[in-house]
Amino acid sequence: MGLASIRVKGGRTSFGTAIVTENSTDSAARLWPPIARFIAIEARVGAWALARGSMVVGAYEFLRFGIKQGWACLFGGLLCALLIGSYLFYPAQATLSRYDVLTLSAVMIQLGLLALRMETFEEAKVIALFHVVGTAMEVFKTGVGSWIYPEASLLRIAGVPLFTGFMYASIGSYIARVWRLFEFRFTNHPGFGATVPLAAAIYLNFFAHHYIVDIRLGLFAATALLFGRTWVHFKVWHVHRRMPLLLGFLLVALFIWFAENIGTFTRVWLYPNQASGWSMVSWQKLGSWYLLMIISYVLVSLVNRPELYVQGRGQGPVERADFS
Repeated sequence: MGLASIRVKGGRTSFGTAIVTENSTDSAARLWPPIARFIAIEARVGAWALARGSMVVGAYEFLRFGIKQGWACLFGGLLCALLIGSYLFYPAQATLSRYDVLTLSAVMIQLGLLALRMETFEEAKVIALFHVVGTAMEVFKTGVGSWIYPEASLLRIAGVPLFTGFMYASIGSYIARVWRLFEFRFTNHPGFGATVPLAAAIYLNFFAHHYIVDIRLGLFAATALLFGRTWVHFKVWHVHRRMPLLLGFLLVALFIWFAENIGTFTRVWLYPNQASGWSMVSWQKLGSWYLLMIISYVLVSLVNRPELYVQGRGQGPVERADFS
């Protein structure tokens, strides 16, 4: 059942799920206590911006958007810093291989974020799930020669360094965090009965297309059919703004493609055409990352259940939709 077909009856949806008002949304400070100290500062800066007109307000909201995005990218940003730092500064003759250092560092980052309460255990569960899904695909893809990891390491499975699973997990971490930070709401969202089979088909095609016909074009069409009418409403400051969810998928896929270029430039992994010298990752890979975004989004949606955006007084109320 799509979200658009839900009707509200006396404070409950027609199939019995409760309405959640905007004011009941969990605050970022409750989810990530270290940022609580900045709330009072933010309130003063916001008041200062409001007193200086629409241009200053717009600039301040843009700044808030960037800061929230940066916080959502925390795990992935630290991993990218590790890739660049290890490429520039890690000694080639060190006893412990670069890949093993990356694996141990990723584990330490994960434990540190949990210990400092900069990441929730719910997010850690998402990361663990992505680690398994990503590692399984890495083992297969390297086995068929899609790409290689040119350096030696001890901490690996079937030739795949264990830190690679964290790179996939950083995508799930970003989606889970940005979902909460921007208080996502949706209109015309497809149900799990459609999104889960689509995600499964995309994942299977990553393996099967090496042996049978590639159904990628059909999967793109199915994605457009399911999500073509879906809007995501995101809250930067006081109000929810909106954009087509498909556009959101594309923008995130584009940034992943940029990160992949960082990964290959630092020779963490290489495509066959990059073995003799680096070149930009093919634009065709953007389609693969776009489809992977669908898998990532659906997995996160199983943890962060999509909530319906209903235009009305203020920015609420919204309903927590039942997609089971």
